[in-house]
Amino acid sequence: MGAAYFLKREFDEAAAKLILAVQDDPGFPATYRVLAACYTHMGRLDEAHAIVATLRAITPHIVPSVLPWRNPEDRELLLTGLRIAGGTT
Repeated sequence: MGAAYFLKREFDEAAAKLILAVQDDPGFPATYRVLAACYTHMGRLDEAHAIVATLRAITPHIVPSVLPWRNPEDRELLLTGLRIAGGTT
């Protein structure tokens, strides 16, 4: 649900759902990626950086090599947020 709200650009609702998803499955990297991008687009960069730090403890792959999203704008929304959150702009 969090990713769906993220793609609709409803970042407040997305963040709330993604936090719950992280609590339910703290080892799933995709949730952290979307949450970090979400925080970035909300202007909450300190929180985005903290989520990326947690993500780095789970996987060395901050930016995924493959995204299953067909819409290029959706992919770019996530990738831009991750690049900024990870400090690779």
